Amino acid sequence: MLNYRHLYYFWVATKEGGIARAAERLDMAVQTVSTQIHTLEAALGHALFKPSGRSVELTAAGVAALRYAEQIFQLGEQLPLAVREAASSQGVRLSVGISDGLPKPVARHLLLPATDTEGLHLLCSEGEFDDLLADLALHRLDVVLADRPAPVNPNLKVYSHALGEAALMWYASPALRAASDAAFPACLDQMPLLLPSRHAAVRARIDDWFDRKNLRPRVAGEFEDSALLATFGESGLGAFPATEWSHDELTGQRGLQLLGRCDEVVEHFYAISAERRVQHPLVQKVLGQ
Repeated sequence: MLNYRHLYYFWVATKEGGIARAAERLDMAVQTVSTQIHTLEAALGHALFKPSGRSVELTAAGVAALRYAEQIFQLGEQLPLAVREAASSQGVRLSVGISDGLPKPVARHLLLPATDTEGLHLLCSEGEFDDLLADLALHRLDVVLADRPAPVNPNLKVYSHALGEAALMWYASPALRAASDAAFPACLDQMPLLLPSRHAAVRARIDDWFDRKNLRPRVAGEFEDSALLATFGESGLGAFPATEWSHDELTGQRGLQLLGRCDEVVEHFYAISAERRVQHPLVQKVLGQ
């Protein structure tokens, strides 16, 4: 087992710029701090510092150790606040990262199993996929919802859980639909189209479907945000695809018309956790466990 006290001495020495200054901050003898750091190096099997006069200079192994020490002790500083918040809270907290490529109705649908929890305190953060995975690895998030699994990365210990898939459906404003007399999907050749940007995993599958159907779309806009895409679609700027889970909102609330269903193109959805065996009871609900 790693001795975290020894790691802490190493971390303080790097922050203070030397073992002597670290010993002064820790109110310990220089020899004691030096011995503890040497013990850490022996346990890790590599030197962390290289000789550099009175200051300290990190080896490649030291740089790697410092990166993890930063994360460990940053989390340690957050621990008292997290414990106080948990102890004073009357509900159950669920902190969710939502990838900016994930449609909002999909996020709502995926979280639905957890929303009937009494006293639920739901915290949702939207952001770039990679940034959310980093926050997840640092345990700032309980789960990340995305349209793709986490990439294989030995330095990032996260685990992907498939939640399901949904077919795409195409929608247009009533005026835009009335302007075309062709059946679906040929009507898409006669309309301006709004598409998710290549930021979304499904975009490549849409482009492949166009090729297989011999469609030559006239792209009027590309959007990273699905809600913004639907807003411009509602204004009549172009026809657009959306997951079948968005159907009621698009046809009922926005007054859009369904052009056709595209079962050949589906979006896949994932919950990504920082642990293989999920412990959080609300994440277990989302996973259907």
